[in-house]
Formats: sequence, C-alpha cells, structure tokens
Amino acid sequence: MGTVINQATERIIQESVPGKQVTIAHVIASPTSDIYERLGIDDRGAIGILTLSPYETAIIAADIATKAADVEIGFLDRFTGSVVISGDVQSVATALDAVTDTLCNLLGFTTVPVTKT
Repeated sequence: MGTVINQATERIIQESVPGKQVTIAHVIASPTSDIYERLGIDDRGAIGILTLSPYETAIIAADIATKAADVEIGFLDRFTGSVVISGDVQSVATALDAVTDTLCNLLGFTTVPVTKT
C-alpha cells in the first residue's frame, strides 16, 4: 500500500490596485534610430517615458507635458497609463519635471524622480 502525500497547491493572484502614482518618469537622450522606428515616431533628439495610475492620468500628463515644453506626444494609452513624448533633451526633461511636479503638488500623487540615460 502506497503512501498518499497531500500537497497543497499555492496560487498567487496579482492585481493592479491603482493609487495616485507616477511609477516611471525617464528621459532617453539620443536614442538609436531603431527605437524611433519601432515606436513609429520622428527622431527629435530624446524620448520621455511615463507610466501612471490611475491610467486615465495619462491624458492629464500629456496635456501638462505639451503645455510645459516643446514636445510632441508619440504615444498615449489611457488604458495602461503609458505616455511617450519626444523633443530635444532639455524640452523632454522640462516636460517630465512639470508632469511629476504638477501631479505631486496639485493632485497629491506619489511620484518618482525623473531619471535619464
């Protein structure tokens, strides 16, 4: 007669529980042309990337960014909270700073520092 070992199966369920937060604010200075090509946007010198929650904040962030500096929206997704902007390095950095400052100080978001590579 064999021994039966009862092994419990552990299951982990991951959920996104959006708070008011900026999780990425990053400047890519002088990206390769391949990155621009894959994103389908024009080479303007730099790319800025934001990820936000709640996801609809992407619309607000794009508005703030385009009013703060000479940048163009390369991608905006209100269903994932992703925003990609392009412009010269200083304009992209200025736009991302404006977004993080405004969301933090006006709307009470938790933000991250703007990083750069």
